[in-house]
Amino acid sequence: MFLAIDVGNTETKLGCFAPGESQLAQAWRIRTDPKRTADELGALFVQLFGTTPLRPADVDAIVVASVVPNLDQTLEEACSRYFNCPPVFFKPHRQTLMRIGTERPGEVGADLVASAIGAQELYGAPLIVISYGTATVFMAIDPQGLYLGVAIAPGIGISIDALVERTAKLPQIALEAPGKALGTDTISALQSGIVYGFVGQTEALVARIRSELGTDAKVVATGGMADVVARHTKIIHAVNPHLSLYGLRRFYLDGKK
Repeated sequence: MFLAIDVGNTETKLGCFAPGESQLAQAWRIRTDPKRTADELGALFVQLFGTTPLRPADVDAIVVASVVPNLDQTLEEACSRYFNCPPVFFKPHRQTLMRIGTERPGEVGADLVASAIGAQELYGAPLIVISYGTATVFMAIDPQGLYLGVAIAPGIGISIDALVERTAKLPQIALEAPGKALGTDTISALQSGIVYGFVGQTEALVARIRSELGTDAKVVATGGMADVVARHTKIIHAVNPHLSLYGLRRFYLDGKK
């Protein structure tokens, strides 16, 4: 059984694929905490497996995409100790599945490239992939499968946190659209500005990227906040929270050839 681990700044996603199966058998999301020890991580992984029929002993391959270098050694120790399986770390500038067209391929996040590979595998190219996480990242893949570049904006969550932190009287809010652009109280005004504001950002950037691509590329969204935006725009064709895990599986299978 193959285990994919995507370590992001805010969340860590794990997904298991049974031998010969192209669909996830199980997926989990946990909070990323660089202070965890290898034993804490390993024990947590075993607990997650304990909620399913899957067994840690059945894991025979692990690939990790990480943007938190301080956790890499800890993860390696946890995987080796609790799964008896040293992980392979996915490095964007070393993989051969997707050409990276940026000036410094080594600086592109492993999670982003894994998501792009997973998206192309599932939806083809050309494609615009939007990751709604700590940052909101727009990625473009041309018809030949070249990863052209990205646009990065502050994420929805940190934008709300910054607004509330700097404005003492503003409350924390639920991320729900109020149904109209003009709010009549503080909460509905915030909800409108945040939700419809990010919808507008998405539609505007997608239009610009499509213009640069010269084609009406499909749009796929991923990340914890993807549903918030996708519910209020027709420009997003699909939402898939596990693109990076499918990308890591594709990388693993390519390495077995």
